[in-house]
Amino acid sequence: MDKYQKEQIRSLRKEGMSYAEIARQVNVSRDAVISFCRRNGLQEVKKPISVVKTNATDVCRECGKSLIQVDGMKRRVFCSKECRVKWWKEHPERLNHKAVYQYTCPHCGKPFSAYGNSKRKYCSHACYISDRFGGGADE
Repeated sequence: MDKYQKEQIRSLRKEGMSYAEIARQVNVSRDAVISFCRRNGLQEVKKPISVVKTNATDVCRECGKSLIQVDGMKRRVFCSKECRVKWWKEHPERLNHKAVYQYTCPHCGKPFSAYGNSKRKYCSHACYISDRFGGGADE
């Protein structure tokens, strides 16, 4: 890699270009660009974030705080993790569970449902231990 290519890498990285884009433009391997950037402290350069204007409808579902949408990213619906968790706890009927399985426990005979586990057999760990090992050392 010559001095001209090194200067190109420095300037393109400061503009926010990715390693792969720089490698194509400078005509060197991506790994060479990554290595050069690490040696010269250029690995943390990020593209500037372009912010989309907020609409009146871009507010948090839980608290109503206005949201800033970032271009190129998924549309935000909540302002924070706390608001998201609180809202979903208050609205369990809105969950779209498609993988709910209904079973009857072979040990206690109690019907139960399991989400996302089509091979579940027992309603609890205690029933599994009792059925598999006869209750353990306590019995």
